[in-house]
Amino acid sequence: MSETPVNGSGAPAEGERVFSLRKLYIKDFSFEAPNSPAFFFDSKQQPEMNLNIRTAHSDLGNGSTEVVLHMTAQSVAGDRTVFLIEIAQAGLFQIGGFSKEETRAIIGVHCPNALYPYAREAISSMVQRGGYPPLVLQPMDFAALFAQASQDTAAAQASQA
Repeated sequence: MSETPVNGSGAPAEGERVFSLRKLYIKDFSFEAPNSPAFFFDSKQQPEMNLNIRTAHSDLGNGSTEVVLHMTAQSVAGDRTVFLIEIAQAGLFQIGGFSKEETRAIIGVHCPNALYPYAREAISSMVQRGGYPPLVLQPMDFAALFAQASQDTAAAQASQA
């Protein structure tokens, strides 16, 4: 999708389709390493990594939408937390001229795809600054995640009917 010029109000011109990232920012970011430095000397346990991802969005009017990618990465060894990182990576997107279903897909797939590399880099950098080996998070297939969430929602609605 390419960026389309907008009129003076910031909204897309009548009938124009627009999708662009206007602003990128972090709303929240935290790092905890409750068992440092003791864990640095305990090489017996191999930590497990748990990653949770979710998105939220808000319509701000004039075709502006805030999309927030919430990520939590927790490293655990046995019953001890090695580190816990939480980030809310946000973006302000200009979206207009699309059908309701297309807009839903843009917000659920394309916006998180734009935000994920920034959140991934921030998490990796913070893990290293915390004294741990680099954390390499794999690319995410937000299209597959969106399709699964849509199926789950449809199934839940069908079971309530």
